[in-house]
Amino acid sequence: MVGQQIKESQLIRDSFDFDYVNLATSRALNEPKNYLLKLWRFVKNFTRTFRLLLTHRYDLCYCALTCHGGCFLRDAPFVLICKLFRHKMVIHMHNKGVALDVDKPIFRWLYPAVYRHAKVMLLSWHLYDDVSRVVKKEDVLICPNGIKPMADTLSQKPASTLPHILFLSNMLVAKGALLLLDVLCILKERGIAFKADFVGAPTHEIDGERFEKECCMRGLNTHVTFYGPKYGEEKEVFWKSADIFVHPTFNDAFPLVLLEAMQHSLPIVASDEGGIPDIVADGETGYIVEKGQITALADALEKLLEDADLRRRMGEAGKRRYEAYFTEAQFEQSFVNCINACL
Repeated sequence: MVGQQIKESQLIRDSFDFDYVNLATSRALNEPKNYLLKLWRFVKNFTRTFRLLLTHRYDLCYCALTCHGGCFLRDAPFVLICKLFRHKMVIHMHNKGVALDVDKPIFRWLYPAVYRHAKVMLLSWHLYDDVSRVVKKEDVLICPNGIKPMADTLSQKPASTLPHILFLSNMLVAKGALLLLDVLCILKERGIAFKADFVGAPTHEIDGERFEKECCMRGLNTHVTFYGPKYGEEKEVFWKSADIFVHPTFNDAFPLVLLEAMQHSLPIVASDEGGIPDIVADGETGYIVEKGQITALADALEKLLEDADLRRRMGEAGKRRYEAYFTEAQFEQSFVNCINACL
């Protein structure tokens, strides 16, 4: 999404003349595993990159690579070939996981080869520890994500007798979907009134059938509803009906969904993970809790569920924070400044 945003930005297009290669070998989260098709896309992308490097003299090569696992092995050759042509290199990190792989045999030598003599754009200083063994601090530039303003985000919420909790993410264990069900079970046992909406694409980990079974096991059928993926105006309905946004993730870098929640003046309860502490001002625009701590998450949600005025104040503070730091225009200007610094 951010790559598309960069590609289409008028400010960035006016600032630089660039060619673009999409490194992705998959087109969707649930795309069937077809390794021949992935190999064909990789060869096609690499051939195009090689041809561009042969026929153009670039001042800078920019790469938004996946930094861990097999996807890093897929993306690393693109950085290395740019270096082979002796181009300046800037690597934009939209994810994390270097610390998990840095001691593994292949990665132990490949990470230094990729990151040496390159500038690295991070979304937050909170993410630096992940790359500290392969990237020097003086080679780091900070460029927080931003999203475009949405119209009519302050319109009247539908009348409801119950406060609504919204979870909006692909249905993955790492995003905390099942953990949140355990949290909601605690709130139910405490006698707290709420309604929870789960919105997001089912995955091989958690499909609709499994989610329904997990709700039944916890006795949450009357409290929780799974709506599947929603986009555009359909998704907007859930933003406007929500009173609290919760993101109990185990693995994230700088989730854009939190910026959407702030746009919609929602207080946030989220994990202390990745760059989230730079997004959510703890105690001001919501609460940040240690990831995996079910009781702490339940306590934070209970405070908001029981106090409508607190929800309003934190939601309004979140909207102001979004407007001050995380708009699309601010991201694009920061991106341009970082690229100019590299040049």
